[in-house]
Amino acid sequence: MSQHFKIVIIGSGPAGFTAALYASRAGLSVAVFEGRQPGGQLTITTEVENYPGYEHGIMGPEMMDIFRKQAQRFGAQCFFEYIEKVDFSERPFKVTSDRDNKEYTADAVIVATGASAKLLGAPGEDHYMGYGVSACATCDGFFFKNQHVYVVGGGDTAMEEANYLTKHAARVTVIHRSEEFRASKIMLERAKANPKIDFIYNSKVIEYCGEKLPSGVPKLTSLRLQNTKTNEESTVPADGVFVAIGHQPNTYLFNGLLEMDNVGYIQTIGKGTHTNISGVFACGDAQDSVYRQAITAAGSGCMAAIDAERWLEGH
Repeated sequence: MSQHFKIVIIGSGPAGFTAALYASRAGLSVAVFEGRQPGGQLTITTEVENYPGYEHGIMGPEMMDIFRKQAQRFGAQCFFEYIEKVDFSERPFKVTSDRDNKEYTADAVIVATGASAKLLGAPGEDHYMGYGVSACATCDGFFFKNQHVYVVGGGDTAMEEANYLTKHAARVTVIHRSEEFRASKIMLERAKANPKIDFIYNSKVIEYCGEKLPSGVPKLTSLRLQNTKTNEESTVPADGVFVAIGHQPNTYLFNGLLEMDNVGYIQTIGKGTHTNISGVFACGDAQDSVYRQAITAAGSGCMAAIDAERWLEGH
């Protein structure tokens, strides 16, 4: 016998938990399936200082734990399970988790599966993530005041990150695999015109190197680079590095079901969170390719819960 909820939320993070908070507070039975990264991308962020209400900042994992508990206070149930299959062909909708193929049903579904930053996969990347390695300049640039940081990438995202980082860092060096850039001409010219930005061409990061501080916390101190033409290796000192090679929305589960753009971001209708399937809603980084911030994800989670609640009233 499958367990039934008014609303099933697939994914957690600021979007999923905010949707759960609003929906459960409205008296609806809500299940949150937290997936393979409970709490979303903020669980790999060390300190969050740009979310309103936390004057002195807060650690990402702690923040997500507070979000979770707040939603649970109003009755939302959280499952540390990963949804492997969905059936949106008829209502109630069916979702199947990786825990013994258990099936759940719902009158409405909110997709909040987020996105993952594309990373290089070089040695040391995971170890120093949050301790000198980042994938979000807007989130972490403030921590590198008057320091020398690097940006890896050659597209508009990399140029945008590099320009943003000059507000905080003393120097920003862009590392790119070739001399040709995918970035638009205007973004590239803006970066090249910035006196605080340098470029290292025909190079890739092959290792992140660092040390352990007396407190036991790791700290990035340098990057090992390899020339893509000569294979010659070199080491450069680095206070921080931002990997800016794009994001991949975690939406492959919905391929062929929900309308997406060519990257995989779910397309919502108008200004709301409705998808092409009536009763299925999308919020957060799964459908936002522009802002990708905790505060905007939370806002769209609120929108999805309100949209779902109103839709349920009419159905």
